[in-house]
Amino acid sequence: MDLRGRAFPGVYRLRVLLMLFHTMARITAEQEVENLSGLSTNPEKDIFVVRENGTTCLMAEFAAKFIVPYDVWASNYVDLITEQADISLTRGAEVKGRCGHNESELQVFWVDRAYALKMLFVKESHNASKGPEATWRLSKVQFVYDSSEKTHFKDAVSAGKHTANSHRLSALVTPAGKSYECQAQQSISLASSDPQKTVTMILSAVHIQPFDIISDFVFSEEHKCPVDEREQLEETLPLILGLILGLVIVVTLAIYHIHHKMTANQVQIPRDRSQYKHMG
Repeated sequence: MDLRGRAFPGVYRLRVLLMLFHTMARITAEQEVENLSGLSTNPEKDIFVVRENGTTCLMAEFAAKFIVPYDVWASNYVDLITEQADISLTRGAEVKGRCGHNESELQVFWVDRAYALKMLFVKESHNASKGPEATWRLSKVQFVYDSSEKTHFKDAVSAGKHTANSHRLSALVTPAGKSYECQAQQSISLASSDPQKTVTMILSAVHIQPFDIISDFVFSEEHKCPVDEREQLEETLPLILGLILGLVIVVTLAIYHIHHKMTANQVQIPRDRSQYKHMG
C-alpha cells in the first residue's frame, strides 16, 4: 500500500510536468514567427512567416489598408460629421501566428498595438462530382483599432478601442496544397463595434499559403484569382489576335503568289479561231 501510495503522486507529478511541457511547446511554436517585409521590393507589401518545429507552416505576403469612418463634432458642436481614416499596415509590425491541420491563424500588430489584424484560415473537405475535394479559405477577419490614436484620427467623438469583424466570410478560396495569388485589389467589409460604422479592408498584391507548405520559405503552385486571370487574358488576347491576323495575311499572300505563278506558266488558248493556224 505504501508503495502504491508513493507511486500515485509520482505519476500525477509526471502527468503535470508533461502537460506543462506540452503547453510550453505550443506557446513556443506560436511565437516562432518572422517579419521579412524588408525583403519585399514593394514598400507597401509585408511578408510574414510562421514556423513550427523548425518548418514553415504559414506564409503571407500582402498589402493591406483599412478605411475607417468615425464621427467628429461639426463647427457648431451640435451636429456630427463623419470623417474617414486611411490606415495602412506598416513595415516592422509585430506578428504572431499558429498552425494547425485544419485551422491556422495570423495576427499582426502595429503602431504600439493601436491596430491589430487577425486572419483565420480553415481547410475543409467536400464532395464533388469527381469525389472528395479539399480547399482552404479565409474564414474570418478581425480588425481592432484605437480611434484615440492621433496619427490617423482627429478628435474622434467616440475615441477608444473598437473591434470590426467580418460576417460569414468565405474569401481566397483555394484548392488544398496550393497557394493563393492575386495582384488585384479585393475589399472585405467589417462591421464595427462603433455604432453604424463599417470598416473596409482592402487587400492587394496577395500571396498566401496557410497549409501544406512543402519547402521551407517557398510557396506551392499558385492558384490565381479570377480577376488576375481575366486581366492576363485581356493582356494576351490582342497579342494572340495579332499573331492570328499576321498568319492569315502570310498564308493569303503565299496562296496568291502560288496561284499567280501557276497561271503565268499556263499556255493561253486563243479564243479567235483564226489564230489556230499560227500554232503548231
